Amino acid sequence: MDAIRRSAIVVGAAAFAAASLAVAPSATAAESPTRGCAYPRVCFYLKKSNWDAKDPNAGFQDVTSSWQNLGSASRGADYVLNTRNDDVAHLRVQTNSTGAVWDMCLPPNSTQYFGSAYTVTGIRISTSSSC
Repeated sequence: MDAIRRSAIVVGAAAFAAASLAVAPSATAAESPTRGCAYPRVCFYLKKSNWDAKDPNAGFQDVTSSWQNLGSASRGADYVLNTRNDDVAHLRVQTNSTGAVWDMCLPPNSTQYFGSAYTVTGIRISTSSSC
C-alpha cells in the first residue's frame, strides 16, 4: 500500500508542476513591458493603433553585416522598439521631403517614433552595445 500511495503522490505532484509551468509563460507574456515584442527582437509597429494594442507588425532578430530591406509589414513604421539588451539596431531612414537617406542608431532597450516626415526602409542589427 505504501508504494501505491507514494506513486500516487509523485504522479499528482508531477501533474501539478506541469500545469504550473504551462500557465506561467502566458501570464508573463501578457505582463511583458516590451509592447508585445519578444526578446531579442527589434519590432516595427506600422501605426499608433498597433503600438497602443501592443501588436507589432514585424520583428527582426538576426545580426547582419549588411542591410535588410523592410517589407510591407515594417517599411514606414511609426514606431520601432529594440528589446535587445546588448545590441544596437541601425535603421535606414529616408526624409520624405528631400529624399535624403541616413543611418539612425537605436540603442538597446529603446524606442523611436517616426512621424509622417520619415520612412524607415532598412535595418541592420549589430553586436555593438552602444551607438
